[in-house]
Amino acid sequence: VQLQASGGGLVQPGGSLRLSCAASGFTLDYYAIGWFRQAPGKEREGVSCISSSGGSTYYADSVKGRFTISRDNAKNTGYLQMNSLKPEDTAVYYCAADLVGCTDEYDYWGQGTLVTVSS
Repeated sequence: VQLQASGGGLVQPGGSLRLSCAASGFTLDYYAIGWFRQAPGKEREGVSCISSSGGSTYYADSVKGRFTISRDNAKNTGYLQMNSLKPEDTAVYYCAADLVGCTDEYDYWGQGTLVTVSS
């Protein structure tokens, strides 16, 4: 059972990245997918979450209007489209999956992918 986050990298302010969260060993269909981030010296914070059906999405105020969460159950993968990136978005981004829903505790975690926003 594994979650693999990918798609991070170095991008200039105002740029875009799309993160992917691929599941293996289990089916994501019944799981909510959450994205979290942790910047250097800061606590981990929730960024976004999407319900198992995709019908409900949640965003932190700091990313509303800039980030879009989605999922493709056929590909067993979740996504986080990040636009208009700012230096303060620099962090290691983690994806997680939870059978109950968008809660504070998640069943599975990915290993993280680094996003650096800098000119």
